[in-house]
Amino acid sequence: MIANLLMLNDSETNIICFSSRFSRSLSDPPLIRITDDVITPSNEARDLGVILDSELTMSKHVNALCRNASFGIYKIGRIRHLLGQQTTELLVHAFITSRIDSCNGILYGLPDYEISKLQRMQNSAARLVTRVRGRVHMKPVLRRLHWLPVRQRIEFKVLLLTYKSLHNMAPSYISELIHIYTPPRQLRSSDELLLATPSLRSVRTTTYGDRSFFAAAPRLWNALPSSLRQAQTLNQFKCNLKKHFFSSMS
Repeated sequence: MIANLLMLNDSETNIICFSSRFSRSLSDPPLIRITDDVITPSNEARDLGVILDSELTMSKHVNALCRNASFGIYKIGRIRHLLGQQTTELLVHAFITSRIDSCNGILYGLPDYEISKLQRMQNSAARLVTRVRGRVHMKPVLRRLHWLPVRQRIEFKVLLLTYKSLHNMAPSYISELIHIYTPPRQLRSSDELLLATPSLRSVRTTTYGDRSFFAAAPRLWNALPSSLRQAQTLNQFKCNLKKHFFSSMS
């Protein structure tokens, strides 16, 4: 490290061991020694603004997003009477929606009770923008604002990354995770741009493997209409995908 003019910052260095809660008691994570410094494994680490816990439940990250969103809604709400709807919506996108959408692809496959926390934040933001009452059903309000619900926003991000991977717009380490399905003989589905589905042995757990891009991308992609999978441009795909999600909400 000295030869490369690097110095270890103890306060900024984290080591985390990911494992199932069922196997955590089987082995303790090792201590890492770098020169005279000993790095003790922690139960959570922050990377690119995402809080990763040792069991990948993402609960702490979701709770942090909700705290930040609640604070943003409170601050904007204090000056809402001075703002028009368009300006309020711009502030909501800048301080609330952008944080919920940031790296949201890793939230795919989380249980409903975690997603519902973020959905309540989005509903509160929509009420702030439109000034509707608390008992109003929020799906029509979100549709009027042209906002996808949280779970659909997560699936949108995964599908967008899938489209980029298939069209050489994503890093190679992402593109290598998915493959075009090639049937053993000529079938009608040969030209539908389907993805090969991983075997059950390669996706060992629903908590980890089933939530991975390797497993999620083929599942979501193959469920799309054929015309949508064969969109010619990225903008066309995003536009048609959003229309598809809105039509499925009705």
